[in-house]
Amino acid sequence: MAKLTKRQTRNHEQACALLEKDELTFDEKWFVLGNWHEGASHLNTAAGAFFTPVDLACDFKLEICGSKVIDLCAGIGVLSFMHYHRQAHDRRPEITCIDINPSYVEVGKKVLPEARWICGDIFEVCRDLGGFDVAIANPPFGRGLKAPAAPRYRGPDFEFKVIDLASDLATFGAFIVPQKSAGFVFSGAPYYERRESEEYRRFARQTGLHLEAGCGIDTTVHQDSWRGVSPRCEVVCCEFPDRAPVPATPPTTFPAPGAEQKSLL
Repeated sequence: MAKLTKRQTRNHEQACALLEKDELTFDEKWFVLGNWHEGASHLNTAAGAFFTPVDLACDFKLEICGSKVIDLCAGIGVLSFMHYHRQAHDRRPEITCIDINPSYVEVGKKVLPEARWICGDIFEVCRDLGGFDVAIANPPFGRGLKAPAAPRYRGPDFEFKVIDLASDLATFGAFIVPQKSAGFVFSGAPYYERRESEEYRRFARQTGLHLEAGCGIDTTVHQDSWRGVSPRCEVVCCEFPDRAPVPATPPTTFPAPGAEQKSLL
C-alpha cells in the first residue's frame, strides 16, 4: 500500500464516507474521482494501478466519439465519467466499464451508475462482447503483469495486448500509453515526430495497427498530477480494421477476484 500524506488520507477518508451514501450528487462524484486513493488499501504499484488524473481525463474526452463505448481496465471510471457528462444533448452514450478489482468496480458503480459495470479480467469477459463504436483505456503499463496471449500480439507489453484486444471489440480506439509505446513523440517535445521502438514495430507488424496522436494532447501538462508516479505518456488513437475476431485461446488460470492487476485509470 502507498504511504499517503495527511491531506491525502483525510480526503480519502472523506471520499469513503461519501461512498456510504446510496446516491451521490455530481459534486460528490467529482470529489470521489479526485480523492479516493487507489493506493490506500491496494498494492497499486505492483499492479500498475494508477488512476488517470482528472484534468488529463478532461482532455482525453476530446478523443472519444460514438454512442457505444467500452472502457477496458476502467478503474473507478474517470475516463468514462468525463465522456458521459460532456454530452450536451439528451442522448447519453451507452458505456460498459470493465475492471478486475472488485473494490474499484464498487466505487465506479457509485460514481457512474449509468454505466454497465463488469468485474473480471478483460481477456476473459470480453470474449462475448463486441460491436462498440469506441474502446478506451488507460491500461497498466509495461511487462510486469501476467495475461493470456492477445489475439495477435505476442510481445510482453500489457498496453499493446489491451489495444490488440480492443481492435476486436470496436471500430475506433483511444488510449493512454507510455511514450515509448506510442510510435511517436509529441508530449513535452517541440514538434510531433515519429519515433518507433522495436517493440512498437513488432506490435504494428503482428496486429496491422498504427497508432497516431489524434487531436494532439500534451500530457506533460498533467505529469505531476499522477499519484505516486510521473509517467511520460501519450494519448494515442487508432482506426480498427474490419476483421473477424481471432478464436479464443484456452483459458489461463488467474488469481482469484480481488488479487491485484488495473487500472492506470
